[in-house]
Order: sequence, then C-alpha cells, then structure tokens
Amino acid sequence: MVRVALTLYLRRSKRLSNPDPARVSIVEGDVLDQTMLEAAMRGQGVVYANLAGDMAAQTGTIIAAMKAVGLKRLIFISSMGIYSEVPSERYRSVLDPYRDATAFIEASSLDYTFLRPGWFIRDKTVSYQLTQKGEAFRGHDVSLNSLSDLIVKLALVPHLEVRRSLGVSTK
Repeated sequence: MVRVALTLYLRRSKRLSNPDPARVSIVEGDVLDQTMLEAAMRGQGVVYANLAGDMAAQTGTIIAAMKAVGLKRLIFISSMGIYSEVPSERYRSVLDPYRDATAFIEASSLDYTFLRPGWFIRDKTVSYQLTQKGEAFRGHDVSLNSLSDLIVKLALVPHLEVRRSLGVSTK
C-alpha cells in the first residue's frame, strides 16, 4: 500500500478531525488568499479541488497559485450536466459556475482532470463507469467510495486521464 503525505486546505478546519497526524497536515484558509494557498501548495505533487461558492474567483486563485509554485497536476470536481450530456435532462443555470470554472482551467496550461460525478450516494461499493467529454452520461448516481477510488488512482498515476473531463457514475 502506498502511503502519501496529505495537506488538507479547508475553510473551516474544525469540521474535520485529523485521521493520521503522522502524514496529514490540516491548514485552515480561504481559497481566495493566494499567498496562503501558495504556501500550502509548496512541496505538493497534486492539487485536488472540490469547491462551492464563487467558483470563478476560486478557480482563478488556484490556477495563479499553482503557476506561482510550479505545480501542474489538478484534479477538479465539477458536475454532471455541464455539457448538456445527461440524456433527458435540460441544462440548468445552477451548473454555470461549474462550467465556467472548467473553461478557465481548460484555457490554462495545467495537467487537469475534471470529474463530473453523478449524485453522491453513501454505499461501500466501489463500482463505477466513466464517460468522456462529448459522450452521453450513463447512469445517475455514484458512491463516495467509488469517487474516492478514482481520485486516489488519478493522484498516484501522474499521467492518467490528463486534460480529460470524465463523467463518473455507478456501473
């Protein structure tokens, strides 16, 4: 089993207890604070971002901070439906922040992977299927364990699915 060191950057760190202080550092900060974000990114190999709120501004700060510290690899959680790829569902404006954030990242030189998960379910099963940008999204839900499995694979294999946008749902 590969053991990695993690730096978790959260806006409210009290919501999370440290699962393994020997390998996990928790930093409380605002993703819009580029100086603090750069400090947290130094020495890291991969950035994983799962945002809410003003995603355009947050994404801009992440891109700038990654460039400033020389980081290239970004795993970014978006949403199914941003490309109107879900059969029988119309595009909704609630998806605009996700679509805009992905457009900013696509225009960057980062080695990104977008994950466009279905609705999250709490199921211990790890079973998922992937669709590429331009393909119809299959399924609807995905377990958090399945999504976590994919995120770990992407983080550990540097060139896996780089500059791709993956729909993720239960197989």
